[in-house]
Amino acid sequence: MQNLRLISASLAIAAAFVAFDFDRCLAAEALRPEALRPIEVPGDRAFMESVTAGPDGTLYVSSVASGGIARIKPNATKAEGWIAPAAFGSRSTFGVFADAKSNTLWMCSNDASGRGVLAPGSASGSHLKGFDLSTGDGKISVPLPGESNLCNDMTVASDGTVYITNSLKPQILQLKPGATALEVWVENKQFQPPSGIGLDGIAIGGDGNIYVNTFSACDFFRIEVKDGKPGAVTKLETSRPLKLPDGLRLVSGRSFLMIEGGGSLDLVTVNDDKVVIGTIKDGLNEPTAVVKVGGTAFVTEGQLPHLFNPKENGPPRLPFQIVPVALGDLGTRG
Repeated sequence: MQNLRLISASLAIAAAFVAFDFDRCLAAEALRPEALRPIEVPGDRAFMESVTAGPDGTLYVSSVASGGIARIKPNATKAEGWIAPAAFGSRSTFGVFADAKSNTLWMCSNDASGRGVLAPGSASGSHLKGFDLSTGDGKISVPLPGESNLCNDMTVASDGTVYITNSLKPQILQLKPGATALEVWVENKQFQPPSGIGLDGIAIGGDGNIYVNTFSACDFFRIEVKDGKPGAVTKLETSRPLKLPDGLRLVSGRSFLMIEGGGSLDLVTVNDDKVVIGTIKDGLNEPTAVVKVGGTAFVTEGQLPHLFNPKENGPPRLPFQIVPVALGDLGTRG
């Protein structure tokens, strides 16, 4: 009888180890990039520009051609319409940023008709708009000052101040909590390329400083911040040349996720005045933006060259997709 008990106990322990190993294999499989499936964004004019995530992991996606905002609920495999095209005086939608603290979805809206893109609506100019993150109702709309602006992307400080990049002027603008007008926070000639698009991605580092890239000139900058005011603007030295840097989001400290329009998702690590660029995934189809949710990065394949220059580039590859990328150990940061 004693031997039977020992045999039964041994079998139970062995079964537990087998179950543990099986569960561990399933977990490992779930972390493998090939186990993640792309998310479809319906329509032949989705042309995504930016993506952000709410506190529950819901994704929100903008569109230069279709306008409005689509959303993808956690574990969904296809995007659905949420904020209607042209809602609240919007036009082509660019950068988006979900600020859980103020329950606001911030959005850049631009009239891109001058570039041949006729998004729904009739609004002109460039605006920063805020929508209720719960209902999608419009809350605030603020025009960029002056003429010839392009509201591209934004980030939000812990005090609720919104910082946005102006791609047609060498400016970062800010909207303070409770304000009804944008102010030029910093303007610097280093941000202005000889031609093409200037400031693009923007993020606040764990050190409190603001980091930006320039799309056409392929540069990366730090703007020192002290008591909310701009200090020195420093062009940082990258470990390799960049190729059309775009969306930029904080991971932790001075590490960021960054998209290069040339086709890659990068890990950007700032060390003093030098920047190490590490490629996480390449071969992406003309990506535009990234957001991190847990251990996964979600990358929009915006395919914008097919929108702005269809004669040279032909039609986009359908369906449009958001590509999930497993981050491995990186996913435990932030």
